Amino acid sequence: MTELPADPKVAEAAQWIANGDPRPDVVPEIRRRFELSALQAAQACGLAQKIRVSREAFQ
Repeated sequence: MTELPADPKVAEAAQWIANGDPRPDVVPEIRRRFELSALQAAQACGLAQKIRVSREAFQ
């Protein structure tokens, strides 16, 4: 199983991304909404993709 990131803000942002529809402005939005750095935003996007894939695998 994938480990959660050390920063809970990254996990929260990833969950927010995974629960929403794909959108082109997601990085600036999560940086603003969750006060993330660019690196944290990238980590959140990667984790969100893993969450989506996991959901698909177990449906």
